[in-house]
Amino acid sequence: MNDLTLHNHHLKADARTVFGFWIYIMSDCFLFAALFIVYAVLHNNTFGGPSAKDIFNLPFVLVETLILLSSSFTYGLTMLAVHHHRKNTALILIAITILLGLSFVSLEINEFSHLVNEGISWTRSGFLSAFFTLVGTHALHVSLGLLWMFTLMIQIVDRGLSPQILRKLTALGIFWHFLDIIWIFVFTVVYLLGTL
Repeated sequence: MNDLTLHNHHLKADARTVFGFWIYIMSDCFLFAALFIVYAVLHNNTFGGPSAKDIFNLPFVLVETLILLSSSFTYGLTMLAVHHHRKNTALILIAITILLGLSFVSLEINEFSHLVNEGISWTRSGFLSAFFTLVGTHALHVSLGLLWMFTLMIQIVDRGLSPQILRKLTALGIFWHFLDIIWIFVFTVVYLLGTL
């Protein structure tokens, strides 16, 4: 196999991988769309329990939002460092992104445990079931993204910034920014409109 044929083979493989990943992202769009629809239908079904106005702390959620959006910014800086072949800078920026993501997930867990400790759990009403499911699914996705970042950090240390690592980092970037977009919808639809 000559160099041109090998290069074309890699381009086709990369195109299939990227296409497959976009199909996955679209399936996640459908998942979150379904969860938003369920939330929209059930958000007034409090069954005599607390409503969104009663339980949401908007300044707290705003801090969560700023942390998650900052993690998206640091991941963007990571990709700039990768494209300039600055391995150590990329590793530091990924570590910062992981710390920001862990802070976000910790705040989510704190919010959930605070609600449950007050007797406000997903079994109380349709509204709370939809809320915990939607926000919990997003937090689960963020957690999986953090695990993915950590494994890529290990691979970068071990293998450097190879084309395969770049492809994985690009896919992770798409996933991470997608989660930020979903959170903006969660913040707006669930928290902001819920407190009005």
